[in-house]
Amino acid sequence: MKEKTIYFLFTDTGTYLSKAINYCTRQPLNHVSIGFDDELSEVYSFGRKRPKNPFIGGFVREDIKSDFMRNSECAIYKYTMTQSEYDEVIAHIKEIEANKDLYKYNFIGLFGVLLRIRIERSYAMFCSQFVATVLQKADSFQMVKEPCFITPADIRNIDGMELVYRGRLGHYKMNQRLMIG
Repeated sequence: MKEKTIYFLFTDTGTYLSKAINYCTRQPLNHVSIGFDDELSEVYSFGRKRPKNPFIGGFVREDIKSDFMRNSECAIYKYTMTQSEYDEVIAHIKEIEANKDLYKYNFIGLFGVLLRIRIERSYAMFCSQFVATVLQKADSFQMVKEPCFITPADIRNIDGMELVYRGRLGHYKMNQRLMIG
């Protein structure tokens, strides 16, 4: 069966919210996005809809070239899955995207992760909850927790994840060209 590669972008934007999450989790790179090509031209997550306002959030298509993102520290991982799993993941994301105006960022759910209390809200997710939700039907992904408890570190630690790049996101393309050339 044909295999496809998906990409995971883990970032630390250096914002106050990012610093607070890093402090609570004792882990770096606490924002995760999912993409479908090594250029990261199509990357999705739950996060800020407006970079300067952390309180307006929901489903987003990340712009890795924006000042907000390109200056972020990051790690990029790739993962290989079957074509049918890949198609299911894409379909699930496209379904959420088609209804994106219904979705909000699940700030309250972050406290649930911290306190180990299930807080699930309709049409509300945080970044790693979103990624875990769209991946949960893929048999090759074995989630150790329910999506409402998944952290970016949990996703990084899934068997089969392969680190592609670590550093400043704005330097990724340059580094990628050096590796190819």
